[in-house]
Amino acid sequence: MAAPTLTRHISRPRHYVCSACLRKQSLLAPTKRAVSFAKQDQAKYAWDAKAEEIKAGKQKSMLSILEERGFVNSIAGDRDSLDKLMTEKRIGAYVGIDPTAPSMHVGHLLPLMALFWLYVHGFRAVSLMGVQRDPTGRTTSREVQDSMTRRANINGIYMQLKRLWGNVHANAKEWGYDLAWTRAHELMNNNTWMERLPFMEVLKVLGPGVRLGAMLSRDTVKNKMEKGDGMSFAEFSYPLLQAWDWWHLYNKKKVQVQIGGSDQYGNIVAGIDAIKYIAKTHTNPDFRWPDKEDPSLIPYGLTVPLLTTASGQKFGKSAGNAIWLDKDMTSVFELYQFFVRTADADVERYLKLFTLLPLDRIRTIMDEHHLAPERRSAQHVLAQEFVELVHGKDEARQASVQHRMLFGKATGRVTQPSTEQELSNEILKPGDSKTSGATNSIHAFEAPKPSVTLPRSLVVGQPTAKVLWSAGLVKSRSEGGRLIISGGAYIGTRPDKVGLKANELVWTNATKTGGQLRKSFLIEDSLLVLRAGKWNLKVVKVVSDEDFEALELDAPGWQALKEQREPQPAEEA
Repeated sequence: MAAPTLTRHISRPRHYVCSACLRKQSLLAPTKRAVSFAKQDQAKYAWDAKAEEIKAGKQKSMLSILEERGFVNSIAGDRDSLDKLMTEKRIGAYVGIDPTAPSMHVGHLLPLMALFWLYVHGFRAVSLMGVQRDPTGRTTSREVQDSMTRRANINGIYMQLKRLWGNVHANAKEWGYDLAWTRAHELMNNNTWMERLPFMEVLKVLGPGVRLGAMLSRDTVKNKMEKGDGMSFAEFSYPLLQAWDWWHLYNKKKVQVQIGGSDQYGNIVAGIDAIKYIAKTHTNPDFRWPDKEDPSLIPYGLTVPLLTTASGQKFGKSAGNAIWLDKDMTSVFELYQFFVRTADADVERYLKLFTLLPLDRIRTIMDEHHLAPERRSAQHVLAQEFVELVHGKDEARQASVQHRMLFGKATGRVTQPSTEQELSNEILKPGDSKTSGATNSIHAFEAPKPSVTLPRSLVVGQPTAKVLWSAGLVKSRSEGGRLIISGGAYIGTRPDKVGLKANELVWTNATKTGGQLRKSFLIEDSLLVLRAGKWNLKVVKVVSDEDFEALELDAPGWQALKEQREPQPAEEA
C-alpha cells in the first residue's frame, strides 16, 4: 500500500490534507448526485403511496380539494382525466401576472391562492411575470407604457410575489402542513426567454398551427373590433405569446396546468392547442410526443371565479375599484378594514378562498359567528389571515388591535383591547398563545397609521361635508351632506369627560359639529379620525399647506381652494 502523502487543501492553501484521509472520506461520503437520486426515489415512493390512499378513498384528491374550497370555475380538458393526472403525477402549474400597474390587487390573489394550495400539497408551482399586456375583456387599448414605468412595475410586483411566497410558507407551517423538500416553487420572468427569442422562431414553430378564423371568432376580438377602438396586431398576438410562455414552461419545467381567471379561458385553450401542435410537429425529436398520444403528457387549464362586487362588477384596476396589495397604495389598515366589511353571506366563501385555514376550522369559526353575527368574528379572522398572507404576521396583529381600538361599541367609545376578551377573538394557530399579541402600550391617537394626508386649510374651518369628500369617504360634497343629515358620519376624538381614560376614543356624530370641522376635533393637532356608516373609516394626517405642496400631493377641493386664495389681477382703468 502506498504511503500517505500530503495534498494542499483547495480552499485553504496553507493547510495540507492526508491522502489516506481523502480516500477514506470518498469511500464513506456519498456523492451529491447519489443523495439527490435517493431523495427523488423516496419522494416518488411517498407520492405513489399517497395516490393509492386517494384511490382507496382515504384521502381527498388535489382537484377535489380545490373544488371544495370554491377555486374551480371551469376546466379546459376532461375533469376526470385531470383528476387522475394530478393524483398519479407530481405535475407543475403556473399563474401569469401582467405588470400593468405598480402593484397587484386583491383580484390577482385568487388564482395565486389556488397555486399556493398546489404548492402546499407537493406540486411544483410557478408564478410568472409577463412583459406583454393582456387585452382580454377590454374595448379600449391600454396606454403604452414607457420602459422605465414597465420596469418599475415589474420590480414592484416581483418583490410582492417574493414576500407572498415567504408568508405562504410561514403560514402553512404554522397550520401544520408538511412542507417537505419535495415542495418547490419558482418566481420567473418571461423576459429571460422572450428577449432572446427571434419572432421568426415563433412563426416557424407555432405559426402554421394557428388559424385566423378561430382567433377572429373569439368574443374578445369581436367586441374590441365592433364595439371598441379596434384590435392592434400586438393585442391580437397576445394569445400567441402567452401560448409560447406555456410551451416554454411545459418543455423546461414540466408545467402541465395553467391557472387563471374565468376571462382567461380562451387564452388558456389557445395555449393547450399550441402545446399539442408543437409537441406533435416539432422538428426536434426531443420535443415531440410519441406517435401514440400519452395521456400523462396532455396540458390542462383551470379557471377560478372572478372576484366581483355586490353589484357584480369585476374588482381590478380597469374597473377603478382595486384594493391594492402595496401598503403605500392601500394601507394595511384599509386592507384589513376592507375584509371586515365583508357581508355575512360572503364571509365563509372568502375564508375558503383567501386563507389557508383547514375546512373544519372554518366550520367552527362560522358556527361561532352565527351565535353573535354583530361581533363580526368571522370577518375579523378573514381580515387577519389575509393581511398576514400579504404583509406578515406582525402587520396583521397590529391592524387587528388598531381596528378594535377605533370602532366603538354601543356606548360609542373604544377602550384598549383586553388580553383575554378582545384578543380571544383572534384566530390562534397551533403553538400560539392568547397573550402573544397583547399590546397595552398603544393609545388611540397612535393608531392606526394615517391613510390620507390633507392640508390644514382643507380641514380646519371647512364644512364637515367637504372634509368627508376631501378625505375620500364620499364621492361628492352633496353626498357628504346627505350622510351627515342621515346621522351616518362620525368624528373620533380623545375624551374630555371625567372617568374616561386618555387612551380611549370617543365617537361624535357629525350632526353635532355645527356644520364645520373645528380644530378641537384634531388629535394631537395633527390627526383626524373620520367614519362613514359602521365600518368605513379614514385616518387623516393633517399637515401644513406648505408641507402638502412640498410633498406634491393633491386632494379633492384643493386646487379650487388655492385658486380662491390667489390674488386676482387688478382691473385696468
